[in-house]
Amino acid sequence: MKRAALAVLLPLAGCVVPAADAPPPAPAPAPAAAPRPVAPSTPLPPPRFAVSGMASQGGLMLGTAPTGTVRLLKDGAPIALAADGRFVIAFDRDAGLTSVLTATLSDGRTATHQLSVAPRAWRIERLDRVAKVPVPSADFQRRRPAELAQIEAARSRNEAADGWRQRIIWPVTGRISGLFGAQRIYRGEPGSYHSGVDVARPTGTPVVAPADGVIVLAADSPFTLEGNLLIIDHGMGLNSAFLHLSRIDVSVGARVRQGQVVGAIGATGRVSGPHLHWAMKWRDARIDPLLIAGPMTGSGPD
Repeated sequence: MKRAALAVLLPLAGCVVPAADAPPPAPAPAPAAAPRPVAPSTPLPPPRFAVSGMASQGGLMLGTAPTGTVRLLKDGAPIALAADGRFVIAFDRDAGLTSVLTATLSDGRTATHQLSVAPRAWRIERLDRVAKVPVPSADFQRRRPAELAQIEAARSRNEAADGWRQRIIWPVTGRISGLFGAQRIYRGEPGSYHSGVDVARPTGTPVVAPADGVIVLAADSPFTLEGNLLIIDHGMGLNSAFLHLSRIDVSVGARVRQGQVVGAIGATGRVSGPHLHWAMKWRDARIDPLLIAGPMTGSGPD
């Protein structure tokens, strides 16, 4: 009887009974997926500039830099760039006949755009029997440095204004009595060229802002040459100056809108009669308001 019971238990001695809570065996790993072929990268489009305006001596241009531009140069000098990639450039009365824009993009690429600057035929008057203007008086020499310092300080300001984006309008219309760039040669010695355009109208004729901007100079008293002088900063280095005014209706720091009356024509300073002398500059470049504003239309404000 004992032998029979032992025979029944012996086969169970070599068996392993799994525990009730043991985890199931891990599944076999799936075979690795075959590598996908790498598609060739699409080449980036070439960076492009978009520019419009007058590429000429005394001219002004607006442009859009290539997408992704982080630095813009004109002939090696840095140019301000708006958040939307827009910019303004201009060419001095005596600018060279070529100009190069260079953009550096965020991915390290560079793009260049060469402009051909058209020459202008300036009105030159040769006075072989007339000497150059005599030496200024002692009073002029005493006062002039401070006046020039005020003008320089005003034009060096960089106000947040968007007038440079607008189509520039005439501040007053009438008979043009003086052209930008005109120059006299006295016995072979050149005098200073005319730095603006003159519009002859009676004293008291209103003068309006040719574009939005900020007043950066409003003379408290007449300057020796300019008389009652007003300067508007249109932003991005572009500004307008109005000379010989009979009155100034705005003060420094005021924001003005295109078409807003800012003063009136007069005959203050060194003049031979009432008129508006309108001068424009972009940075150090003197530019031609007649070329920028285009032909006059209408009779102007009265």
